[in-house]
Amino acid sequence: MTDNLLDVRDLRVSFPGKGWRAPRNEVLKGVSLFVRPGETLGLVGESGSGKTTIGRAVLGLVPVQSGTVTFAGESIEHADRARRRALGRHLQVIFQDPYTSLNPARTIGDTLAEPLYGQGVGGREARDRVGQLLERVHLPPDAADRLPREFSGGQRQRVAIARALALRPRLVVCDEPVSALDLTTQRTVLELLAEIQEQTGVSFLFVSHDLAVIRVVSHRVAVLRHGEIVETGDTADVTARPQHEYTRELLSAAPTVRRGDGSGGVAEASVR
Repeated sequence: MTDNLLDVRDLRVSFPGKGWRAPRNEVLKGVSLFVRPGETLGLVGESGSGKTTIGRAVLGLVPVQSGTVTFAGESIEHADRARRRALGRHLQVIFQDPYTSLNPARTIGDTLAEPLYGQGVGGREARDRVGQLLERVHLPPDAADRLPREFSGGQRQRVAIARALALRPRLVVCDEPVSALDLTTQRTVLELLAEIQEQTGVSFLFVSHDLAVIRVVSHRVAVLRHGEIVETGDTADVTARPQHEYTRELLSAAPTVRRGDGSGGVAEASVR
C-alpha cells in the first residue's frame, strides 16, 4: 500500500508518425512520479518534452500505451467514459489560456454552476456554492452575473481556478496556468494557488516550462527531457544543487527576481 494520492509508474505514450509508414513517435518513455496528499509536484521541461502529455494521460485525454496511473489506490489508465465522469469529482484541471477556456456566451455564474449541476447539486445550494467559489478566488459576488469579456486575463484565470475547485477535488492538474499572464499577475495567481492549497489540502500536479515558477510553487520537482525524467527531488535541493546538466541549463535560463526589487516579476522566494 502507498500513501501517495497519484502514482504513475513506467508510463509510455506514443502517437502515430506523420505519413503512412512513419514509425510511431514515443512521447513518454517510461515516466514514473508520484504526488502526495496536500503537496504540489512541479513538472518542468522545455516545449516538446512531454510534460503536458503526462497531465493529459492522468486526465484520460490521451491513450496510455503501457504503464500504470493509480489515483487514490485505483488504476485509472484505462478507465471508461462513465468512470472518468465519476472521477471528475476528485480530479480536475486548470488549462493554460484563460481566454479560450471559458465559454464567452455564458455568465461566470453559469460556468461555475455547470459542474455542480452535473453532479446533482441544484437550486439554492448551487448558487451558494458559486458565491463561495468567487469569494475563495477573491472575486466580487456580482462577478457571477458578468461575461468573461468583462474580466482581465488574470481574473479569467481566477474563474478557471474556481471552476476547477467547484467539486472540491483532491488533485488538480495545472497545465501552464500562468504562462499566458504578465509577470505581476503570475505572482498573484501563484500566491492564490498556495493559499487555496493551505485552506483545502488539495494536491497540484503543476506543469510549466519555467523553472522560476516551479521554484516558487512546488514542494518537489521532476525535470523532464525528451520524454524521460532526468532529475527529481525536493525543490530546494534540486534548484540549489542540481545534479543533471539539463537542470542546470534550465536554472541558468530562469529569472531570479526577488520581492521588493520593483520589477514585478515572479518572486524567487517560495510563497508558502
